[in-house]
Amino acid sequence: MANAEAQPLIRIEGLYKLFGNNPKKYMPLVHQGKTKDEILAETGHTLGLKDINLTINKGEIFVIMGLSGSGKSTMIRHFNRLIDPTEGVIEVEGTDVMKLNTQDLQDFRRHKMSMVFQRFGLLPHKTVLDNVAYGLSIQGVSKSESSDKAKEWLETVGLAGYEDQYPAQLSGGQQQRVGLARALCTDAEILLMDEAFSALDPLIRSEMQDQLIELQEKLHKTIIFITHDLDEALRIGDRIAILKDGEMVQQGEPEDILLNPATDYVEAFVRDVNRARALTVETVMKDPAYRITADTIEEALKQMKGFKEDYGYLVTDEGYQGIVTEETLKEAYAEDKSAELTEEHVESVEPIAQDAVLETVIPDTLDSDYSLPVVDEEGNLTGQLSRSTLAEVLGSEEESAKDQAETPPEADKDDTQEEQPKAS
Repeated sequence: MANAEAQPLIRIEGLYKLFGNNPKKYMPLVHQGKTKDEILAETGHTLGLKDINLTINKGEIFVIMGLSGSGKSTMIRHFNRLIDPTEGVIEVEGTDVMKLNTQDLQDFRRHKMSMVFQRFGLLPHKTVLDNVAYGLSIQGVSKSESSDKAKEWLETVGLAGYEDQYPAQLSGGQQQRVGLARALCTDAEILLMDEAFSALDPLIRSEMQDQLIELQEKLHKTIIFITHDLDEALRIGDRIAILKDGEMVQQGEPEDILLNPATDYVEAFVRDVNRARALTVETVMKDPAYRITADTIEEALKQMKGFKEDYGYLVTDEGYQGIVTEETLKEAYAEDKSAELTEEHVESVEPIAQDAVLETVIPDTLDSDYSLPVVDEEGNLTGQLSRSTLAEVLGSEEESAKDQAETPPEADKDDTQEEQPKAS
């Protein structure tokens, strides 16, 4: 996902788009706060975007989502000036895109941004190889070099051996892989993906999402991804912006939007999302308040006096070691007041990974007598997850998840389908 140190790459400020014969004339109505419907009724002009302000960071997947007519596809076409704004600033790496002349804009589109379309956008009379190499050929790259590069990207997206096929001979998922390879082949820093996977059936769509995430971990492109599907947005986005009637109603990280919807509209979107599948442990865990770092029983008991619970997590230079209970410590102290704290005093409680999806840790959390310790990849204690935290975050889903664990596979399958309605 996105780099920890955010480096702004694209800046959108005060962006408005009013469609019609004389948008400048009627922009004062927009600034007066007239609604989209009111402006259309009074002027015959359609408000596409209203006061959009956002920054997109280098190397992140930024998802723009909303229902049909929300303005998301209009917005993505502003990034490469397929649509010019009525008002506003569009900057890419400090360059004002609105000031580019025709030649500079053409070069900008060819080298800086690539687009992946919903309906693949492949040239039916060209082979798969020539489709992938097409962007390089119009850049003036030699045929041999563009061909070699196209073959590399076809292999990357799992289509080695399909070079001489034609688009009509491929499945929908394969065609979209060709479209993705073509976009990547130009080495453009920014990928614009407009409903790129929505024409695919659910299984292939899920595979393409996985492939995009996998590729992004290696390539660190800046990806602007348009979708109407909140499940998809939550799955692939580093940050998400939600549009409604041309206005941005909320933007933030997926967990922020899921846990803190800003408006009733966003709340309606997130209401039916299965949070157990959309959130990771890291997004909901609490700080590990009960650390034991002592070497002796006496010192461990002193540390535990400040705890609300009657146990703590033993942490050494090697990371999390297990759980120590007050009862065990008191028994050991009664036998030997100067005793060392050793393995025999430690209860082995398996930690959970901070990047684990909540759904996978629900059974262990419900079965444990303790808040489960959460560790990072190096085994360092980073948090704790309790039943009460699960109940707070998931609500009734905790019980339904417990029920699912005890439900036969056939019934479980039906429950899963009902639990994941789409936002569209």
